[in-house]
Amino acid sequence: MEMLCTLRSVTVAQRDALLQAPERLEDFLDDEEDFGDPKGGAFLELDIGEAWHGLQYLLTGTPWEGSPPLDFLVRGGVDVGDIPSDEGTARVFSPEEVKALATALREVSENTLRRRYDAVEMQAQDIYPGTWEEPPDDADPLEEMVSYFDELQKFMAQMGKRGDALLVHIG
Repeated sequence: MEMLCTLRSVTVAQRDALLQAPERLEDFLDDEEDFGDPKGGAFLELDIGEAWHGLQYLLTGTPWEGSPPLDFLVRGGVDVGDIPSDEGTARVFSPEEVKALATALREVSENTLRRRYDAVEMQAQDIYPGTWEEPPDDADPLEEMVSYFDELQKFMAQMGKRGDALLVHIG
């Protein structure tokens, strides 16, 4: 089963509603529920696919740990309900946390990511999707991670300027 990551802006009202009614998460993700918040229809979304775990590793130097806020892809925020582990995770972050994250991402250099990239070590650490040493279709995993990182920086900067909260969903 693929584990894909989607980052989505949410209003504070939507964040609070998701925490109160986590059973409605799937409908929210499918754009069938906005909790009556007219501002929520103008959401931003970034799909980083299977790159989430590689980015976690490149941002923090660890598969599952790291320091906030850069560990946000796998930790932090507030869990949205009790999602069965085989269906992934969903967590929400406050607008203040989003601004701190945008600032922290701005301070990470592409050179830092390139220096941390080690296909053999990432394979040994079981970094998802586990194809670091033998990427499919002659892909260049490092260049893919750098490209996603660039998109992530822009996305979080825009969210920080808008004052949005954040939903991170891996599933």
